[in-house]
Amino acid sequence: MDHIEIVFFDAGGTLIHPEPGVGEVYARAGRMFGVDAPPDALAASFRAAFHAKRSEGIPQSRAWWRDVVARSFLPFGAPADKEALFSHLYEHFARPEAWRVFPGVRRALDGLSRRKYRAGLISNWDERLEGLLAGLGLAARLCPRVISCRAGVEKPDARIFQLALAEAGVEPAHALMVGDDAEADVRGARGAGMRALLLEHGSAAARPGESISRIDELLDLLP
Repeated sequence: MDHIEIVFFDAGGTLIHPEPGVGEVYARAGRMFGVDAPPDALAASFRAAFHAKRSEGIPQSRAWWRDVVARSFLPFGAPADKEALFSHLYEHFARPEAWRVFPGVRRALDGLSRRKYRAGLISNWDERLEGLLAGLGLAARLCPRVISCRAGVEKPDARIFQLALAEAGVEPAHALMVGDDAEADVRGARGAGMRALLLEHGSAAARPGESISRIDELLDLLP
């Protein structure tokens, strides 16, 4: 991958992940408000609700997440206080301690910096992301940071990639996108003229030049 000047990263599922996972956190919160549902079932319901909401193409916001939470719990009965349940979950995932940085992320960022590559962020997220990145020690290492709630458009729409490129001051052919979503990150970036790598955590079937199984493997592909 010659002539790359900047590497853009996705956030959730690429740089950071929730710990404990969404199913466990939702199950605990549900029990606090009178809904007893298994973590695995709640995780599956959340995934369905999340993807259905994302298909609407509306940038994430507090109201966006209120709808996701309501849909996630819908199959399991009504909570005692729907708004209190939502607020509890929204605030939980706003805390940096609810998240972990994936192995290899700091090594990848260090390696890029040593080789004089820039690192940026393009993420579908809400207003909580800046605080999370700062709390996890990542914000200062990613510039520009283009987040859908501010951009007014979400990946895979080419406009969010074009905005990031304009902020970085680089041409599409000189930018690489790394993310875990084949549609939003890879096809979206390529549609904007960028190069892209799919991050498939732990996969034994990673394809050279197309995908990686650990984020710091991208250093092996850059001069």
